[in-house]
Amino acid sequence: MARYSIKDLEKISGIKAHTIRMWERRYGLIEPERTPTNIRYYSDCDLKRLLNISILNHHGIKISHIAGLSDTEIRSRVLDLSLDGRTNNVQIESLMVSMLELDERKFLNTLSASVIKFGFESTVESILFPFLEKVGVLWQAGTISPAEEHFMSNLIRQKLFVAIDHEMQNSSVSGPRIIMFLPEGELHEIGLLFYNLLARKEGLDVIYLGPAVPVSDLLQVHHVRPADAFMTSFISAYTTEGLEDLMKLYREKFPEIPFLVSGYQIKELNPSLPDGFTVIPGVKGFKDAIKLVKFSE
Repeated sequence: MARYSIKDLEKISGIKAHTIRMWERRYGLIEPERTPTNIRYYSDCDLKRLLNISILNHHGIKISHIAGLSDTEIRSRVLDLSLDGRTNNVQIESLMVSMLELDERKFLNTLSASVIKFGFESTVESILFPFLEKVGVLWQAGTISPAEEHFMSNLIRQKLFVAIDHEMQNSSVSGPRIIMFLPEGELHEIGLLFYNLLARKEGLDVIYLGPAVPVSDLLQVHHVRPADAFMTSFISAYTTEGLEDLMKLYREKFPEIPFLVSGYQIKELNPSLPDGFTVIPGVKGFKDAIKLVKFSE
């Protein structure tokens, strides 16, 4: 079972530590355990409960009222709100709880409600990407199990594969070639799969290599099918120096080709970028970067 500090709960839930402590003292909403040296820590159950409470509170339900609800009543109200789809915070936190509870029905219903309400692209950018950032926090802290991560990833990947397959069957290639890949040791491909979909919608010739691609393989692919641009993403743990060294290696091997880079670590570490590297913060940034690649073709 994972252990969380109050700072972990603050980062994952978005609720300030002093607010969490006040809720503990005044309402007994969660009850931390203590180590033999009297340091407070929280369990998976505490995290799930706090996320559910946060969803209800963000939706305007007073803490004093939530404190009088049973766990079953809290979960029932959260499910109703997650299907309503009026606020992104509710959707994101509902996805988080669904993942931690391995509740496929709730996860897919929440996702489907968002797609119906906002459209597929908007759901990915405004709900799934922030959700995946929170998952990244859990992953970096070592407090999410591989089973939970695989459960969530596979459900999202299924949705993306269907959308990509549809686009491949119904679009024509008219633009420059982009090779998409993840570095060695990097397995978290959901964000890159989404940009794969967007690139195809924009008419690009996409070669998607997927996770854990060695530099030697990139060189081989580029030799056979030369790239007009590369795109990669960095989610797993890096040091700033390690991340910068890897990008310098890519620039050394492919000195004239633009690189588009995204991912949690780019945002967190803010590394120094080589010439020709462009950070992709979202859908608009990606489409703007693609226009520049098309223009330079």
